Amino acid sequence: MAWSDWFKRKPDKFMQMLLEQTNMTVQGLDLLKQYLEKPDSNVNTRLDLLQKQADEQRQIMIEELFKNFITPIDREDIYNLSREMNEVLDYAVTTVDEMIILEVQPTPYMVRMTNLLYDAAYELKLSLERVMDNHLTVANDHAQRAKSLENRVEKVYREALANLFKGKKNIDHIMWVLKVREIYRHLSNAADREDAAANVLADVVLKMS
Repeated sequence: MAWSDWFKRKPDKFMQMLLEQTNMTVQGLDLLKQYLEKPDSNVNTRLDLLQKQADEQRQIMIEELFKNFITPIDREDIYNLSREMNEVLDYAVTTVDEMIILEVQPTPYMVRMTNLLYDAAYELKLSLERVMDNHLTVANDHAQRAKSLENRVEKVYREALANLFKGKKNIDHIMWVLKVREIYRHLSNAADREDAAANVLADVVLKMS
């Protein structure tokens, strides 16, 4: 082992677990993008498996929080960031589940919203990595970009709702509107959770500055 290796700081286990969970959320949104491009039950199966892994990762983290009183950042921030990222992944899963149950086909609005959700999750990942590197200004920049992307999701969501209520007004159209609106809500809710995660990271940066 080189002498320099002795002085390398070992990554904190809590930050590593948060990063692993964030990576799972990014992967989950990538799978959602794949499903919207080409609906496939295999993608749904992979999403379900990923959700189970993320849930287990979060449970392990909570157990570790109970056993450890010294953490690299506030315990509440660790818990909240883990929760928000987990809920984003949950919404990715329920989006696909309900599209299958309700027999809803992807719309261009769903694709646009999901692409923005993926980009925001990736910004959150970068923000967390920069926090771990103690590059706080850059970490905050990524958190703010995630918040900006959440605003864009909400804008597309409103456009999608306005478009839903155009056209025919027969019973078939109304049923279709109700089904698709439910999917849009899942994606909008995922964006809200990403915004909350970005707020947690911005708070972490402020406390560390």
